[in-house]
Amino acid sequence: MSEGSKPGRKPRVTDEEILELFRETDDPVLSTDEVTERLPIGRSATYKRLSSLRDEGRLEGKTIGEKNTVYWLGEV
Repeated sequence: MSEGSKPGRKPRVTDEEILELFRETDDPVLSTDEVTERLPIGRSATYKRLSSLRDEGRLEGKTIGEKNTVYWLGEV
């Protein structure tokens, strides 16, 4: 374990923090991997959270290729 790191679960990331990432980026879309790189949350959890936000209408998304999905903020 590296110095300064704490054992146990990583900090919880709120839906608002995820949405704020989309508001602050200059990119028109973000992939699951890009969100994972920028927030303290694993890839599987990120995918589930982004999918949930899309189901709720808070994000839009599109599958690219066989396994990649990109997301963006919906129209407000």
